[in-house]
Amino acid sequence: MQRAMRLLECVAEHQYGAPAKQLARETGLALPTAYHLLRTLVHEGYLRRDKGLFFLGEAAERLGSSGAEQKRRSTVVDTMARWRGAIGVPVYYAMYRDGEIEVMCVSDTPGNPAVEEWADFRETGHAHAIGQCLLSQLDEDARRDHLDRYPVQPITPYTVRDGHSLLRRLDRMRRMTPVIERQEYALGTVCAAIPITVGTTAATMAISLPLHQADRLLPAAQRLQNEVGRRLGSLALSISI
Repeated sequence: MQRAMRLLECVAEHQYGAPAKQLARETGLALPTAYHLLRTLVHEGYLRRDKGLFFLGEAAERLGSSGAEQKRRSTVVDTMARWRGAIGVPVYYAMYRDGEIEVMCVSDTPGNPAVEEWADFRETGHAHAIGQCLLSQLDEDARRDHLDRYPVQPITPYTVRDGHSLLRRLDRMRRMTPVIERQEYALGTVCAAIPITVGTTAATMAISLPLHQADRLLPAAQRLQNEVGRRLGSLALSISI
């Protein structure tokens, strides 16, 4: 396994391919051993051979893509954990992708737990700050399409009552202003969401607090927005995780 990995790494260093003899020499492998391993790697799809030269195959490229994706996700997770620790609140990251609200990552602690998803987050976007923030970034047709599939329905006494009321609220939201929600999704909980747009992707970072700490919500949201603003450039490539 280790010798095969050395060969793969060696091939990766040669953009225009390399012959078996050169690869054997550069990896310190006996030529018969190198030939055997190269044939196996070609058979498994990790390498391909063209006119006597060896190149990375589709299987190796998929591994590389997977590794890059894991690294991007790790960057977001680590950053959210730092923000959670610095601000002292649970931090959520969500996207609107393929017509759905997707919570991609949550960073919390036993002392500052995340809101329990007691009603499906995808179906109740009208009721929580994450969903309202994402819907506010969509155009009118996309909003109406979402609400046709997931109609507004009150889930607490504080939830917006109907689709028309929600659409009016979304229209009034100011661009790049935190979206505040008080007990609309979960009784005893207040939330804030920060709009993030990377290219054409609607995304958000959000926080939550128990109702008795509601006075902390807006200052914490503003601090999170400042942190996101400082790091957005470096996070832009990672944010799709």
